[in-house]
Amino acid sequence: MKALVLAAGYATRLYPLTKNTPKPLLEVAGQSILDHIVEKMEKVDAIDEIIIVTNEKFAGHFEEWTEDADYSKKLTVVNDGTTTNDNRLGAIGDIQFVIEQLDVDDDLMILAGDNLFDFELSDFANYFEEVGTDVITAYAEEDEAQLKRAGIVELDEDSKVLSFEEKPENPKSEYAVPAFYLYQKETLPKFKEYLEAGHDPDAPGHFIPFLLGQKPIHAFRFEGHRYDIGTVESYERVQEIFENR
Repeated sequence: MKALVLAAGYATRLYPLTKNTPKPLLEVAGQSILDHIVEKMEKVDAIDEIIIVTNEKFAGHFEEWTEDADYSKKLTVVNDGTTTNDNRLGAIGDIQFVIEQLDVDDDLMILAGDNLFDFELSDFANYFEEVGTDVITAYAEEDEAQLKRAGIVELDEDSKVLSFEEKPENPKSEYAVPAFYLYQKETLPKFKEYLEAGHDPDAPGHFIPFLLGQKPIHAFRFEGHRYDIGTVESYERVQEIFENR
C-alpha cells in the first residue's frame, strides 16, 4: 500500500500565514500538521511509502522536511510543476499525476494534508481489508449548515454506499465525508477515465459518484473529532484545542 498526502494547494485563505509556508507544515502543538498525519501513517503496517504531492512553489519546503524527518516509511515528494492557484491541477488531477509519475500499482490511501483527526489510520486500513472494496470515511455531522458544505453519503446497514452528493442543498443523511480514502489498485486507472471524460479535477469527492456507478464502495464510520484547517480562525481554534489536551 502507498499513502498519498494532497499538499499542492496554495492556501490563499490563510494568508499571510501560508504566503511562504505550505499549510501542511504549519505547526500545531509543537509539530507540523504533516507530522501529525505521518505519525498515524507510521502505524499502518501495509504502507511502505508515503508520497507528498505539492507544487513548484513549495516543493523545496517539503524536501527539507523529509531530510529532517525520522520515520520508518519511505518519504517521496512529487512536484506537480504548478506555480499559482490559477494553474493548479486540482486534487484529482494531482492524484492522476502521481499515479503516472511513479507508476503506482498498489492500493492507495489518500488524505488531505490539512486535516487533523482523532481516529487511527490503522483501523481504517483494517476495515479496508475486511470489506474488500474501495473505502471512504464518514462521520455523523450534527450541524446542518456544515452538512450543506460537505460531501454527504447515504449508507445501508452494512455501511455500503448508496449515494453521494457534494454540498447538497437538502442533505439526504447526517453522514459527511472528509478527504480520507482507500482505493484498491484495480481502481487507480479509473482516475484517468474520470479526467478524460471531462469531469471536475478539483475536489476529490467528485470522484466518488463516478466510481459508485461502476464498483461497490463502503464507508468507514469513525468517531471522535476531525479538524479541517481552512481559515486563520480555524487554525487558531485547532491550535488552542491541541495545546489544551
